[in-house]
Amino acid sequence: MDSYTVTDVAALEEIYGKPGKASLIKVADHLTPLYRKWIMASRLCIMSTVGPEGADGSPRGDDGPVVQELDPKTLLLPDWRGNNRMDTLRNIVQDGRISLMFFVPGSNNVIRVNGTAIVTLDPELLGRFDQRGKQPRSITVITIAEVYSQCARALMRAGVWKSGDESADLPTVGEMLAEQEAGFDGAEYDAAWGARAQKTMW
Repeated sequence: MDSYTVTDVAALEEIYGKPGKASLIKVADHLTPLYRKWIMASRLCIMSTVGPEGADGSPRGDDGPVVQELDPKTLLLPDWRGNNRMDTLRNIVQDGRISLMFFVPGSNNVIRVNGTAIVTLDPELLGRFDQRGKQPRSITVITIAEVYSQCARALMRAGVWKSGDESADLPTVGEMLAEQEAGFDGAEYDAAWGARAQKTMW
């Protein structure tokens, strides 16, 4: 650690100064009508958790609202098909702290939720998310401690919704897997992935 490393909150506050009024009054402890409208328009969120093995951030998406409201203090998030690593769920069952960031295409605003979560197999809650006769394997029940809007500057700087498709020269997942394990057939993985994903969305 060198002399340039910031090691305490007082030093941070000296550098950054006091927060503006808007950044303080925006925080609610439940879904207000306008926060509810925004979150229910979101089909994508990033869920962050922390546990004994470290922190984890994971995208969650759906073809409708990514979460449901149980009551103004509670959100329900289904766990649809994935790779079964369960990094997020492992964290939740050991340390309930959770944060979510909700995105809506075209908007540079992000709505954030901080709170605590549990994982449940409650049949009634699972049934709320029936999709084409299929149900999620579990539901994350999130108790809201804070909900507030995020400053739009980050998405504005990145030009997220204006830049178009910039993925042409990126490596595929198959190529990245082959980089990690000699002999892995990345081309075959990539060729089969699209059809496999379509069959296992829910």
